[in-house]
Parts: sequence; C-alpha cells; structure tokens
Amino acid sequence: MNYFRIQEDRSAGYTGSVDASHRWKLPGLYCPLCQDAWSGGANAYPSVDLTPITALADFETSRAEPIEEYERLCELVRPHLPPGAQLEPGAGFGPLEGKAQGRFGQLFMDFAEVLLIQREALNKLQAVGLRGLKGCPTALRFRQRHSPELLELELLPAGRLHPDCLPPNPQPPCPRCGRLMHPLPDVLILDASTLPEHLDLFRLEDYCNVNICTGRFVEACQRLGLDGVVFQPVEVAASRASQS
Repeated sequence: MNYFRIQEDRSAGYTGSVDASHRWKLPGLYCPLCQDAWSGGANAYPSVDLTPITALADFETSRAEPIEEYERLCELVRPHLPPGAQLEPGAGFGPLEGKAQGRFGQLFMDFAEVLLIQREALNKLQAVGLRGLKGCPTALRFRQRHSPELLELELLPAGRLHPDCLPPNPQPPCPRCGRLMHPLPDVLILDASTLPEHLDLFRLEDYCNVNICTGRFVEACQRLGLDGVVFQPVEVAASRASQS
C-alpha cells in the first residue's frame, strides 16, 4: 500500500480562507517535570458534543493550566470521544465556528491542518468505498451570497514515524506530559507496523499535525476530479523488530 501526506495546494488558484476555531477545546498545560507550557492543538474531534458536561466554560477559553487541572478536564471529555481518539493539550471539539470567504476547491486544508470537504465530494468518495471518512457539519459564516457547504473530516490518530527518520538517539518524550522534544523531520518515513488497515485517511499518532491518506484515497480523488490539496508520497519502512 502506498501512502501520501495531504497538504494545501497553493497553486490551484482558489481564494478560499477560513478564520475559525472549534466550539470547545482543552487548555494547554504547564508541566512541572519538563518545565514547559505547551499546546498542540492539531487534534480535533468535530463530532464530539460536550454539552452534557456541566462546566462548559472550562472548555471555552484558550489558556494554559497546571497539568493536574488539564488531566481532570481530560477525564470529563474522555467518555464522549469516538473510539481510537487521543487527547493532547489544545485539542478541539464540536463544530468549526468562524468566518469563511472566497472560492474553495472540493477539498481545503488550512494552516492548522483542518481538512474540509464539500458535501458533494464527500458523497462521491464514500460511494466508491473509501474507509473511515466522517464528515461533520461546520458553523462557518460566509460573506458571499453563494457559499459552499463545507464539512470537516474527522481524522483519527493512527500510524507513527519510523525511527530511521528521527534524529540519532532522540530524546524520549517527557514521561509526565508526553511532549516530544524534537521537531517534525524534513523527510518522513512511516513505520509499516503501526499503519491502520481500516482507514484510508488519518492523522499520525506522534505528529498529529500530519494528515496521511492511502493510495486508494489519492486515486479516487484524481479519478473524480477533486482538487484543492496536493498529495506528497511518503516512504514506508518495516519496523526494526521485523527487520531483525
């Protein structure tokens, strides 16, 4: 199976732009062990409704909290998550709310790696049997009269980078908060043993700002004429355990 990274197509000539955020979010955290305050914010679950939680105000403001408070809020959210979801500081929930304008391709990805799709395009991809495509309504306000119906694709975390593309002797994640201590490599290699067999579209577990799809997804988009993003091939390597 071939795999590809999905990125914005800046050469397509579309003028679409989105200024929005998810209705609810986890705060960032301050870790007493690595002594860092941080927030990832790329993980988003637009299908998750947090209205059953009493103290919704705790999820409406971006901020950093002590790690104990962050963990308490995670436990309030966890029962509402879809299977396979993982939490990180800054994770978003509920519909994408804000402003949008301009002309959009059939697919659109903004700077925060949110992947949007027009409803007709999603229907076409689901009709050809692609796996794991879940489109969620957005609450975007358009300035123009004729606006597209944009849905957010909910991407679950799956798959990890292969050690061969990481720095030699990389520093392990912080054992208290889990933060990775090295940036995303320039050249990505996926660990074959971690890749899902039931999804054609997903985020990486260890770098959730990387959106990955299968060759089946790429072929379907090209055959259906769906534009707005580009697909960069990503190498896949067997795990070191299987190589030995």
